Amino acid sequence: MRVYVLLFNAGTENEGIHTIQMGDRNKVLMFEDEDDATRFGVLLEAQDFPTAKVEALDEEEIKEFCQSVDYDWELVASGELAIPPEHNVDETDWQVEAEKQVEVESNLGSPELDDIRKRLEGLL
Repeated sequence: MRVYVLLFNAGTENEGIHTIQMGDRNKVLMFEDEDDATRFGVLLEAQDFPTAKVEALDEEEIKEFCQSVDYDWELVASGELAIPPEHNVDETDWQVEAEKQVEVESNLGSPELDDIRKRLEGLL
């Protein structure tokens, strides 16, 4: 069965799936209906989340992913109004990764990058 999930930074190295944190657990919402997923995404935007992309995926794929990363999942039935929690995490995992990447890039000045580039070219 196809379900709909919300992705942030879809198609990038920093892609992330929307989860709801419940205590120390993360839960992925799988929507039966694309419109319900879109509506949930709009509600997230109203809470200052970035725009999420609604993506159709195989339900079993999502469950396998959740099992591999020890996440829970919930199927939101068609027409069921899911509402995001009032409180959100201050910093998402994908934001942390993006900030680390920017920090690494900013710490490497042009001379360091040139040196690394020369050494790599020397290996060829």
